Amino acid sequence: MLTFYFSPGSSSMAPHIALHECGAAFEARPVSFGKKETRTPAFLAINPAGKVPVLLIDGRALTEVAGILFYLARTFPAAGLLPGDDVEAEAQAVSWMSYIASTIHPARRQGLEHAREVYAVADRRLGKAAWAAGGRYSIADIHLFRLYWRFRNSLGPKPGEFPSLEAHYARMMARPAVKKTCETEAAIGYELPK
Repeated sequence: MLTFYFSPGSSSMAPHIALHECGAAFEARPVSFGKKETRTPAFLAINPAGKVPVLLIDGRALTEVAGILFYLARTFPAAGLLPGDDVEAEAQAVSWMSYIASTIHPARRQGLEHAREVYAVADRRLGKAAWAAGGRYSIADIHLFRLYWRFRNSLGPKPGEFPSLEAHYARMMARPAVKKTCETEAAIGYELPK
């Protein structure tokens, strides 16, 4: 039994997309930042860090976007979210996930210009490839998309500034799992932390 705690539009959007990509049966539990639901004793008993996402696997908590994405990719291999038959491509997916978590995710807190520089590096790294790792759609693409989706408006890219990321964004927005996640989360409402 999978139970997924998320807050619409936050980092939890990435595993939410992956759950839909996998076709996994799960119970969705939206958590409100505005109502401080991640700070309640009940939620802190699930995740003492007081953060989403949390995926309960038969009652055991798994946290952090990369960990949850990796778990889903390995648990549902038919979804093809990790290029498991190619160790180099799998390592590239892990490399992207590390870069996204350690460099892209905190970039906005260091200022808009710094964030633009970081996204420019990601744009060059993606290059003409359709997908981030080994030419195949993977959890790295889901993670990359979620951050670009979130900060795209504040970055206000000029036409042609991030052509690879924009093409990737368009490919992602065409995916049924992405559409379903965006529709589900928008219907609940976004309460993104400041």
